[in-house]
Formats: sequence, C-alpha cells, structure tokens
Amino acid sequence: MPLAREQRKLAAIVAADVVGYSRLMGRDESGTLARLRKNRSEQLDPVLAKYGGRLVKLTGDGALVEFASAVDALSAAIEFQQGMAQVNAGQPADTALVFRMGLHLGDLIVDGDDLYGDGVNVAARLEGEAAAGGILISGNVRDAVGGRLKATFEDLGGLSLKNIERPVQAFNVRWEPKDWLPVVISEATTTPLAAPQAPLPLPDKPSIAVLPFQNMSGDPEQEYFADGMVEDIITALSRTKALFVIARNSTFSYKGKSPDIRQVGRELGVRYVLEGSVRKAGTRIRITGQLIDALSGAHLWADRFDGALEDIFDLQDEIASRVVGEVAPALEEAEITRSTRKVGNLEAYDYYLRGLAALPGYSRENLTEAQLLLAKAVALDPKLAIAWATQAFRCVGTKSMVRDSDPAHNAAEAEHAARTALRMDRNDARVLALSGHSLGFVCRRYEEAAALLEEAVRLDPNLAVGWTWRGTSRNRFGQHELAIADLERAMRLSPRDAFMFLAHGQMAAAHFFAGRHDEAVHWAESSLRLLPHHVTAHRVLVAAHALAGRTEAARRAWLVYREYDPETRLETLSERLAIPNGPNLAMFVQALRLAGMPE
Repeated sequence: MPLAREQRKLAAIVAADVVGYSRLMGRDESGTLARLRKNRSEQLDPVLAKYGGRLVKLTGDGALVEFASAVDALSAAIEFQQGMAQVNAGQPADTALVFRMGLHLGDLIVDGDDLYGDGVNVAARLEGEAAAGGILISGNVRDAVGGRLKATFEDLGGLSLKNIERPVQAFNVRWEPKDWLPVVISEATTTPLAAPQAPLPLPDKPSIAVLPFQNMSGDPEQEYFADGMVEDIITALSRTKALFVIARNSTFSYKGKSPDIRQVGRELGVRYVLEGSVRKAGTRIRITGQLIDALSGAHLWADRFDGALEDIFDLQDEIASRVVGEVAPALEEAEITRSTRKVGNLEAYDYYLRGLAALPGYSRENLTEAQLLLAKAVALDPKLAIAWATQAFRCVGTKSMVRDSDPAHNAAEAEHAARTALRMDRNDARVLALSGHSLGFVCRRYEEAAALLEEAVRLDPNLAVGWTWRGTSRNRFGQHELAIADLERAMRLSPRDAFMFLAHGQMAAAHFFAGRHDEAVHWAESSLRLLPHHVTAHRVLVAAHALAGRTEAARRAWLVYREYDPETRLETLSERLAIPNGPNLAMFVQALRLAGMPE
C-alpha cells in the first residue's frame, strides 16, 4: 500500500518568546505566569484576530503563529511589540515581560493542526537572534512586504543559524511608534468582537458558508480565477431568500488554511459548508465541490463539473442549484436565477478581483493599488458593472480615510463610476449597494442612496454589505434603532469580515446619536482594534467621551485622532462626515469642540 503524500503549504510563520524567562520565573513564578496570561489575552489575541493569525502552539514562554500573508504577519508582530512597549513603560526592568520575534515565509509540513519543517525552524532560529523587543525577518519576507508597510529594514547579511545548513539573509525591522499608534482604550473596555468566541446560534433557515476553492492549476496567477468562481457561487446562492448565506469577506478569512469544518460551522454559525477546487487548463475547466454537514462533519455529496470556459457561469449556477437541492429540498430550483451573463473578458474579471483584494486596510497605498487594478478591469471590459461599482466604493475610502487633496475630483469620479455601474446592471444587489453608498457618502445624494440600498437588500437579503450601508443611511436620517438592527444583521451574515470595522464604527455612531455614550465608546474602540486608523471611529470615540463628561479621556482620544487626521477642522466637518445639517451634526460639532478640535 503506497504511503500517503505529506501535506504542505506556503505560509508566514512568527516565532516569539520572552527574554530572560527562566530568570523571571525564578524571581516570581506565579506573578510571571499571571502577567504572561494577561499579555496573551490583552495583547496577542486581539492582534491575531485582527490579522487572521492562527496560534499553532504555545511553548511555555512563547508562541508559534501562522499567517496566510507576510504583510499580515509582520503587521501583527509590529503591533504586538508596540503594545508590549506601552505595557512595559514605567515597569521595573526586572519584572517586565519583553518579547523577541522571528518571521519567515516558507514551505511547511502540515500534520493535523501542527506545522513542521524548515520554515518553522528558520523562524525559530531568527527569533533567537532578535534583540529584546525586536523583530528579525528573513529575506523572502523582506521581498514580500517591501514598500507595503511603514517600516524600514536593516540588512544583517547572511546569518549562520543553528541546525540550518545554509546562511539565511536576515533583516532587523525598525518602525516609528507614531506610524503604529495604539488604540485609546477606556477603563470600561470589553473583549474585542473581531472573532466571536462562543459558537453562533444557527439561523431559523438552512445556512451555508462557501470556503475559498483550492487552485489546482499549479499557477499562482490562477488564484484570482478560483476566487472569482467562489464569489459567483456565493452570489447565486444569496439570491435564494430561503437560505442564510455567509458573506464572501468572512469565508475568505480561511483562505490558505486547512480549518476543521466543524470549527468553521461554530465560528460562522452555519449548518453546511461547501468547499472545492478549480483546475483550469487552456480553454477547459474542472470544478470539484463537496457539501459537508458542519455539525457532524459528514459529507452530503461530492461531485465534479467539467466544461469549457464559455460555460463557466452555467457551471457555477449548476453547483448552486445542486446545493439548494441538498440543503433545502422543498425549494424550487427556479429560485436560483440562471445567469444571463456572457463570458466577457476574464482578464478584466481577474483585475477586478485583484482590486477588491487590495481594498481591506483602507490605507493610501491600498486605495491607490485598488484604483489602478480596477481601472485596468474596466478598460478591458467597460461593461463589467461590479468593477465600476467597486471603483466608486474606492472613492469612499479616499474621502473618509486619507487626506483627500481634491474632493471635487473624487466626487466626480465616484458619481461617474456609480452611474456607469447602474447603467450596466441594476439587477446585481452588489452593484446597487456599492453604488448607492458611494453616491450617498461621497456625492451627498442621500435620498437616492437610501432608495438604492433598500432595493439591494430586497434583491439579496444575504448581502452583508447591503445591510451595513443601509444602516449607515438610516443613521443619516436619525433612524438609529433601525440602523442598529441593520448593522447587527450585517455582522451576523459576515462575522469574520475584513470590513467589519466599518459596521462597528457605524454602530458606535448610532449609539452616540441615540445618547448612549458608553455603548458608543465600546463600539468605537472595537472598530479601532480592527483598524487603528479608522477616523470615523476615532471621531465618535472623542465625541462620546466629551458628552459623557470624561474630559481627560476625550482629550487623550483627540490627540490620537489628530495624528491620523491633522488637518481636520470644525468648519469642514459636515463635508467630511457626510451628515446632513441638523441635530446630529450640531451634537457632533459641540462634542468635538469640547474635546479641543480647532474651528
């Protein structure tokens, strides 16, 4: 009988340990353990939740963590070290817990939940060479993250590491603390909500999550093609109103991982999970899919779908129809609307997916990259409505998250992209939601935006982003309780969404305008844990502390917010916030004036 082929994966590995752990334990064993547990829960766990890290193992004085992305891995490492530096500020040197970290991007051997191989060994050896409070990375990590993070890299040359046969090119990571500012946390802060700890309850109708399909083509460039397959299957399933379908942004948090299906079911609160693979060769394509009962782990069906590229959308709808037939037998398969799209330019669709993947993070670099990729998409296929709508949404990020040097140009670009998308396809709920929110937020067409968002959630009640933006729209019109209900629905549909910071920020705004300042602080801080430079959440945090009478907390929060948005002024607040003139805007201005925002 042939031996089973060992499983391997490419991943970024972070190894960390406490400097002088034995000495600290010798001086105060129980106190050291208590501080170590506290640091793991308050510093490490939130960072892992934010960047999608998986804790492979704890090693007494340290940890081994896996990330799907080198950028995420290094961002998490910097934020953790930054947080620990603040924790240790003012503490005696003989009691402070100081970590050192090593990071490597390499090939790993998978054995259940554990990882082995040269990639793990290199990370561990680099950690041993790192300075106290520092991070050492390998050359391939440096190549992967270069120009994408606010950090510099000191070349240490080729290091000879214990039990590693070849020299390893190593770099010491340096960063400016002001570029990685911590979130201002109040004394009443609760556990962050980025990743629910307790199993989510099952909805009262069949529920399903579609995990990223594995690219079997042997070509990394085909990853986006495989991702596009999954997005279209999710969209087809979402049109079935008798199903509860988890949003793409949450299911894609498992990309590059080998999660236990039952754990996926508990984390996302679904009964069924669909997984599969895509192989494209020339003009032929093969899709495999298997539907799994997440409660028991039992396979309900597995099948293979073969066809030509021109049949791609028919194949996707066939898979969606088969799923509906299995999980909701009473439904008529006619509820899956057969796609009327023709295969346009698949290269354009690939660029759209790349642009979509560049958006999370909402930094100037993210938004610029997304703009270039989406421009290529619509140049190759001017009728690709979803790419136009996503380009309009990119303008929302430019207005809200970076210092927009030309607001009029950004508004004109948003309106052009949104109008073009709507002209191309008004039957796609995603197009309606993204275009509607862009017209409302950037172009201040509030009534039209509200109507488009109503239509979006009517067409696709499983569209998480539709509920998020309808909640945002309702906040503008003073319907704060209805906004909260919409936002709660969005978070349930996509509990691991990369854009969850937006829903949390709008929850903060809803509670603030409703006069519940403590709840507003809670949700603002939760949003900032997910994205520290989310300026909307910063504003709400400042305002809520101010109106609650916490003058010093408001002042501290204002000083942090000012680092991200130094040009903000009360006179331009209305345009920046996209809030109509009225009581809400007056309340916000009053609160921010109390905190020290200049006129």
